Amino acid sequence: MPKVKSSFPAFRLVALSAVAGIIAGVIALYVMGGPDGNILADSGDSAACTAKAEKVAAIEPFIKGEVAAMLPADPPRLLSDLGFSGPDGASLTLEDLGGKTLLVNLWATWCAPCREEMPALDTLQEELGSDLFEVAAINIDRGDDEKPKAFLNEIGVQSLAFYRDSSTAIFNELKTRGLALGLPVTLLLDEDGCLLAHMNGPAEWSSEDAQNLVQASLPDGS
Repeated sequence: MPKVKSSFPAFRLVALSAVAGIIAGVIALYVMGGPDGNILADSGDSAACTAKAEKVAAIEPFIKGEVAAMLPADPPRLLSDLGFSGPDGASLTLEDLGGKTLLVNLWATWCAPCREEMPALDTLQEELGSDLFEVAAINIDRGDDEKPKAFLNEIGVQSLAFYRDSSTAIFNELKTRGLALGLPVTLLLDEDGCLLAHMNGPAEWSSEDAQNLVQASLPDGS
């Protein structure tokens, strides 16, 4: 069984979830304007993803405990066109990270719950990251890379790749699709870029519950 490194007390989760609710109101002012080109094609409701309902049903029993706030996708949707920047600043989409299960997490340095859960996300990537799974934590701070990079260095993040969208377009697009209310936002995608589950608010991502959910979501035959 994978080693679980940290603990996320229930009372803290409740408090941070409340903060996330407040941030939902704040972010409506912070994230202004349209999708800025980060628009998903109508293929989001494609038959390829709709057919993943069986896989969603298969992982649903693992949505419990520390990850009980995850919502099964209804219906599964294609999100592989969502864009952001890679560690070298080059433009990427989630399709570029495809072929493996992804836990996509949108975060910002001004979001207290995001800051709290970042070490657990780093641990999850350290423990389970492979050619079958990646935690794709995407920072949406405005401005340059200095502040988010300084924060990650300060808390000792070592396993997460540095993904960024300083335009916040990725958040805006998820907001228009009813998947983002505030930060953090977390999406569980399968190897084809189809949404399996999602949530707003923090969770203990290095917990056994989170690791079991990830294991259940890995590509068939893994």
